[in-house]
Amino acid sequence: MTLILLGLALWAGAHFWKRVAPAHRATFGDTGKGIVAGASVLAIVLMVLGYRLADGAVYWGRGNGLMWLNNLAMVLAFYLFAASGKGTRVTRMVRHPQLTAVVVWAVAHLLVNGDTASFVLFGGMGLWALAEMVLINRAQGPRGAYHAPPLKSEVISVVATLVVTVIVMLIHHWLGVTPWG
Repeated sequence: MTLILLGLALWAGAHFWKRVAPAHRATFGDTGKGIVAGASVLAIVLMVLGYRLADGAVYWGRGNGLMWLNNLAMVLAFYLFAASGKGTRVTRMVRHPQLTAVVVWAVAHLLVNGDTASFVLFGGMGLWALAEMVLINRAQGPRGAYHAPPLKSEVISVVATLVVTVIVMLIHHWLGVTPWG
């Protein structure tokens, strides 16, 4: 559990840096991006290792009952993430699509993983994403004008979503976690 907590702290600290101390972060210029990227990779490694090594109370197991809802939510999470990069129409309704995708990802995983390590990892990442949204909204104020993207952006986002969904499911299967129930 300690590795998960260290990973979460490193992840949150690296990402909050720009929001909490923007002047300090700006002094690093492009090097700051590298620092955040390196810290993010290390944080992910710590969280994954910590999650795989963790033990603790199990409140509900991975049953087939909610697996379909998890998979549907994950497709939505991948779409939100892809849509943010292409600026699709969903960005008119969702101000922070990438962070919303993290919240959807966290909730989806908590539906099918009812153990202590999951509460810490997925709950922690979900709370981080919500806190990040609050900080961004405070710093930026009301959102600007929306410009409808071309249909090509929508199609690219949907195709990217489907490709990433298949790849992530195969990776989960390779790691010994069956995402199909």
